[in-house]
Amino acid sequence: MPTGSRPRDFAWVIQDRLAVSSRVGGQGIQHRRVRREQEISWLVEAGFNTVVSLLPGNQNVRSYERAGIEVHLAPVDSEHEEGAVELAFEILAKALAKPEGRVLVHRDFVDDTVGGILAGYVVFAGLVDDPRVAAMVIQEIIGRPLGPSARALIPSPA
Repeated sequence: MPTGSRPRDFAWVIQDRLAVSSRVGGQGIQHRRVRREQEISWLVEAGFNTVVSLLPGNQNVRSYERAGIEVHLAPVDSEHEEGAVELAFEILAKALAKPEGRVLVHRDFVDDTVGGILAGYVVFAGLVDDPRVAAMVIQEIIGRPLGPSARALIPSPA
């Protein structure tokens, strides 16, 4: 069992492969360097090798890199631009294509954007065919309902 501190709102989306949490160390004035270090230590010990940040900036990038964690920035803002959403799906697919890939997705909070990206990814990757089922599964995993803006991020199956 890893030492350090498990990131806030941590949950497995795909057991031992894809997880979600709030921003490591907290956000804004809540951000704490010591907490960030403890949470990154936990991630390393838990075997995470990739972080996909949905934040618009490069928060924590150097800390992840120093810990040997690969970082991908896939900023998705409140406008949910289609190109940004597709980029997030593609980055997740590439990171999870590695047999040893263990990926954490985060934003400041596990909000509608994060939930929508995760539900959209499981449809995009062909893991779930029905967008409604994807939304229900992700709601159960993150422990909160997905609103209309989150559901808008879920692609229709091809």
